[in-house]
Amino acid sequence: MAVCELTGKKTMSGNNVSFSLHRTKRKFKPNVQKKTFMLDGKKVTMNLSSAAIRTLRKKGIL
Repeated sequence: MAVCELTGKKTMSGNNVSFSLHRTKRKFKPNVQKKTFMLDGKKVTMNLSSAAIRTLRKKGIL
């Protein structure tokens, strides 16, 4: 299961809707990537969503 360790984003469910409005179940998975960075002189590896990575870069942590 794809889960961001920082924000807690995880797989959501919803429907595919065809032109005839027939609905079938589908899953929306977050874009989770394994990221390694230095924190207090130690290497830390986390599963982070791309949105969390962008936020950390904006704050200057990555």
